[in-house]
Amino acid sequence: MIQTQYQQAAAKPRKRPGNRRNLSLTALRAMAVAAIVLLSACGSNEVKLESERPPEVLYNRGMTHLTNDDTSEAIRFFNEVERQHPYSIWASKAMLMSAYASYAKNQYTAAIIGLDRFIRLHPGSRDYAYAFYLKALSYYEQIADVRRDQGMTRQAMAALQEVMRRFPKSKYARDARLKYDLTRDQLAGQEMSVGRWYQSRGLFISAINRFKRVIKNYETTSHAPEALHRLTESYLAIGLKDEAKKSASVLGHNFPSSEWYSDSYVLMTGIKPRPQGKTTAGERESWWGRTWNTVF
Repeated sequence: MIQTQYQQAAAKPRKRPGNRRNLSLTALRAMAVAAIVLLSACGSNEVKLESERPPEVLYNRGMTHLTNDDTSEAIRFFNEVERQHPYSIWASKAMLMSAYASYAKNQYTAAIIGLDRFIRLHPGSRDYAYAFYLKALSYYEQIADVRRDQGMTRQAMAALQEVMRRFPKSKYARDARLKYDLTRDQLAGQEMSVGRWYQSRGLFISAINRFKRVIKNYETTSHAPEALHRLTESYLAIGLKDEAKKSASVLGHNFPSSEWYSDSYVLMTGIKPRPQGKTTAGERESWWGRTWNTVF
C-alpha cells in the first residue's frame, strides 16, 4: 500500500521538545559541580607557586626564612630553586639546605631522603662530607630509650662509621667518633637492661649471657663495671663461686676505684675494700685483654 507524504511524516517518531533542554541543563549542572570540586581542591591544598625569579633571589629568601625558624617556607623556596633552575649551581646548594631545613624541623625521614639524593647526584661537591655527616645525625637524633628497639641506634652507628671511614681527616670525623662511642654505650645499655630483667626474675643463665656479651663487645663503655658486678651476683646465685671470684677479680684489676668493685668485694668477702691507686688507660687496656682471655 502506498502511503501519502503526510502519512509518512506521521509515521516517523516524534522528538520530545524537552529533551534538548534537559540535556543542556544536565551538562550545565555537571560543569557547575566540577567547578565547585576544583575550587574546593585548590582551596584545601593552597599550593603556592613562585613566579620566575633568579636562583640567588629564591635561595636567599629561603635562607632568610630558615634564619627566622620558618622552616616550612624555607623548604618551599629551596625547592623552588631546584624547580625553576635545576641546572644552576644554586640548585645543589638548595637541595642540601632543603634537607638541612627538614632536619631542623625534626623531619628526619625527609632529611635522609634529600641527603641520599644529594649524595647520589653531587659526589664532587665540597659539601659531600657534610651530607654524610648530616645523614648520620638524622639517624642519631632518633635513637630511642634503651628499653626500646635499638634498630635506629645501629643505623646511626653504621652512618657514623661511614663518616669516619670516608673522611677520617675532616672536621666531622671527630664528632662522629664521639657520637659513635655514645651509640655503643647505648647498645650496651640495652644489653644491661635485658640482663637485669632476666636477673630480677631468677633467669640467671640468660642474664649471664647478656652480661658476658657486654664485656666482650662493649668492654670500653661505661657499663662494663656493672656488667662484671652483675656477673658476680649471678654466678653466686647459681652456686658458681669460682666463676664469681674470677669476674670480681677482673673487675678489681680493671676498675679498682669503681663502686661496683666495692659492692662485688663486699659480696665475695664481707669486707669493705681499701682504696687503691688508679691504673693508667694503657695498663688497664692491656691487662683487660690478658685477664679476659685467661678467664673466659
